[in-house]
Amino acid sequence: MSWNPTQNPEGPHAGPDALETLIIPRARDIGGFEVRRALPSPKRQMVGPFIFFDQMGPAEFITEGGIDVRPHPHIGLGTVTYLYQGEFEHRDSLGTHQMIHPGEVNWMIAGRGVTHSERTSAETRAKRHSLFGIQTWIALPEDREDMDPAFEHHGKGALPMLRDGGASARLILGEAYGVRSPVTLPSETFYLDVTLEPGASFPLPDNHEDRGLYITEGSVEVAGDTFEAGRMMVFRPGDAISVRAGERGARLMALGGATMNQSRYIWWNFVSSSLDRIETAKEAWKAGDWENGPFRLPPGDEDEFIPITPDMEIGKPLKR
Repeated sequence: MSWNPTQNPEGPHAGPDALETLIIPRARDIGGFEVRRALPSPKRQMVGPFIFFDQMGPAEFITEGGIDVRPHPHIGLGTVTYLYQGEFEHRDSLGTHQMIHPGEVNWMIAGRGVTHSERTSAETRAKRHSLFGIQTWIALPEDREDMDPAFEHHGKGALPMLRDGGASARLILGEAYGVRSPVTLPSETFYLDVTLEPGASFPLPDNHEDRGLYITEGSVEVAGDTFEAGRMMVFRPGDAISVRAGERGARLMALGGATMNQSRYIWWNFVSSSLDRIETAKEAWKAGDWENGPFRLPPGDEDEFIPITPDMEIGKPLKR
């Protein structure tokens, strides 16, 4: 599929005041594996409906290493898993068992409650391998927070690929430049994996209120300033924004959408507009009634799970 988003390659670039927020991710350990977390941050809770953004890796595993994210619960959000390198084996309480590889997307809607695990497969552990990818959460609209949970997987070939000169972009979610992803979404959004050759320009979609960029490789220039990998930039609504890759080129995740009508509470893996709903989910997970309670463990991965520990109870739900 062809793409001509610029029409004029010398079109407007971001003005000096276009950058609203610069976020430097925080390192977090998720059990022997470090991630860089850009959202939520003290400066910004969400970009459009995106309320959580983790860069996983890049990491190399040499002997029998891998990722083991044990079964854990979610409510009020959708998880988006997208990989550059490596693989994950996904299982959830809906009965889903799905491998994900680079360029594909796993989209799981938690709604009123779902449990899932993500692990490196036994086959991959048997050899040297790498992992590099992005995991995000999308907060559900208030009227969809208690919807039925669901899961979708879309292969690399199903996601629209857009190209123009030295820029290429895979549309993972939503709508941009007149093209739409096949992923079913409950709110307006866009999410793109963008690769830029050295000096190539990329204009952000102009039909979304909230827009941001996260640099995973290389660097970009915005309004005369250079930003390296590991930075998230959030731009002012309404401005015509175009960024230019540095001499090494760049790889970016472009994200955004409609601003949520209110902020969300976040506690552990729970997101909601209602503090009571989070407390109810917390107590249900602690009770561990997998037969009669609202949560089930994923079939095929029922021997362990992530518990709520006393130190976690100290933390209060955040709302910004």
